[in-house]
Amino acid sequence: MPIQPIIIDSVTRFGPEARGAVVAGGSHAGRYAATLCARAGVAAVLLNDAGFGLDQAGIAGLALLQSLGMPAAAVSHRSARIGHGGDTATCGVISSLNDAARGCGLSEGMSGAEALARLSVGLPPCPAPPPASESRHNLPGCIAIDSASLLTAEDIGAIALIGSHGGLLGGRAETAAKFPVFAALYNDADGGLEGAGHTRLPALEARGIAAGTVSAWTAHIGDGMSCWQGGVVSALNPTARRLGARLGDSAQGFVAAMRQARGD
Repeated sequence: MPIQPIIIDSVTRFGPEARGAVVAGGSHAGRYAATLCARAGVAAVLLNDAGFGLDQAGIAGLALLQSLGMPAAAVSHRSARIGHGGDTATCGVISSLNDAARGCGLSEGMSGAEALARLSVGLPPCPAPPPASESRHNLPGCIAIDSASLLTAEDIGAIALIGSHGGLLGGRAETAAKFPVFAALYNDADGGLEGAGHTRLPALEARGIAAGTVSAWTAHIGDGMSCWQGGVVSALNPTARRLGARLGDSAQGFVAAMRQARGD
């Protein structure tokens, strides 16, 4: 009997029910998100390709999951809004997949709904994932973290370079940032359907938080250090502009402007 898939806006929010489940997630299909799927013991997953981006970082997790034997695929960011698991499941169109997913009958161009139906047939849970790499770095005047889920109360007032996509989860404004940082820079996931990769910016503007994105073609999504090392600003909210940030700045230039505005 087919297993009912779990639909979730972010794979950072798995509960114990994820073990052995088939998942349609709104997260990117990069290595960080894939590692979380493996840790949760998911059986198979559909994610968002985040526009592929630099070194195809938006789908790099598919190969990692292949090494663990987990079927995994990504839907096009032009067919489904990033951060919306329901879009992945209902209107997503597969753009990339691993061999394990092909073995389950999936292919490019298939709808997310059909893919989930083919996967929901009692697959085994994923085995233990590879060891986690460092996901938080303290840098001059800022922090670099691989996921927005890693923000803590200690980061209140910080300047944060965040590897996550710049999209709200399920379109909910309260998911823009867990804590009131001074400024935040995300990955734009190449914009995607309805500009979903930028939707945190107006939500943070409403909270008085300077925010922007870097181009997915300049920094690996899901990698805060990549943002620091090579990110180029692609979008800004009015508060960030008022404080001195500019389109085309490097991520380090953004940090310098925010530090000056903060009075460092």
